[in-house]
Amino acid sequence: MLLRILLPLLLLLSLPAWGIDMCVLRKRFGAWVRRCFYLPNVAMAVWLVALAVNESYSPAADHAKGLALTVALCIIVPETLWALFALFGSLLRRFGRVRAALNITGGVLALALLSTLLFGFLRGYKKIHSTQVSFSSPSIPAAFDGYRIVQLSDLHLGTIHGQPELARRIVDSVNAQRPDLIAFTGDLVNYNAAELTEFEAILSRLRATDGVVSVMGNHDYMLYYAWPSDQARQANVRQLQDRQRAMGWRLLLNENRIIRRGADSIAVVGVENDGRPPFPSRGDLVKAQAGLGPSCFKVLLSHDPTHWRRRVLPETDIPLMLAGHTHGMQFKIGSFSPAAWFYPEWGGIYREGSRALHVSLGTGEVLLPFRLGAWPEINVITLRSA
Repeated sequence: MLLRILLPLLLLLSLPAWGIDMCVLRKRFGAWVRRCFYLPNVAMAVWLVALAVNESYSPAADHAKGLALTVALCIIVPETLWALFALFGSLLRRFGRVRAALNITGGVLALALLSTLLFGFLRGYKKIHSTQVSFSSPSIPAAFDGYRIVQLSDLHLGTIHGQPELARRIVDSVNAQRPDLIAFTGDLVNYNAAELTEFEAILSRLRATDGVVSVMGNHDYMLYYAWPSDQARQANVRQLQDRQRAMGWRLLLNENRIIRRGADSIAVVGVENDGRPPFPSRGDLVKAQAGLGPSCFKVLLSHDPTHWRRRVLPETDIPLMLAGHTHGMQFKIGSFSPAAWFYPEWGGIYREGSRALHVSLGTGEVLLPFRLGAWPEINVITLRSA
């Protein structure tokens, strides 16, 4: 994976720095100062080359790649911004004061951007938030009025390798909600079931009256790892599934679970990942609803939110679906996230008549431990009998 993006990364480490040197530093500083300016970029380039040439997918190696990419972005993004200001200033070389102002402005903005990025990388991915949402329907039995489902999604455990205290905080935050049911909507790991090892005992502490139910996300099929054979990949998938069950989680693979309160009941329906290419499409809504009558209130767990409009709305009468997958691209300003460019429904609750989709921004991150605005979240969905 890293080898495929190595050349663009090296170019991004080289060109903006060269532009700043040519437009800003060359006329103001001596050779040694300019050489020192390049040192972080050169060291970063050597680190990336070493990781790419010796790339592996152990939790420790994934953590090292995430750290390297984090540092690279903290160099590339501010320098690119500064270089753009400096380039624009060089086009206005006749206006010396304007050019100087642009160079200074670019440098100040670059420092501000660096500070923002560092906050996202050092603190943002640890700012766990909880959200509260209610869903009302006449098909919810009276015995389930006030039923609390805590949705947990997209843990991506490999990204927090070596940080058991963060996993404990997530578990404590979920348990503090006193849920009736915990619903995990996929992407437990990044690449390999081995990522679960250091967190197994911690996640086994999740507690809800009706336990934990889970489904598979696209990463849980281990498609982003250099396996020696497909048989090895499938064995690792089965290992992840077995280990979820060993933690006490009820994994739903195109099946359902009935939850009862006296004479009343609701059904939790779970499908395998059903996404658009290149993501796996293995959901079977017919099989997953086997044995359920039309009057039964159903909550669907499906990792990919695009499943809702593609299949769930036109082919079923399921009132409520819970999904994850988007992470809000781990970046949000106000109500805007670049995730909206790729997903019509990317975070929060969306309604079509009496039916709804809730998309969690998730609690973890893919490879890069970074969040800004789209803070890691756990979601409390309260059912109300209309």
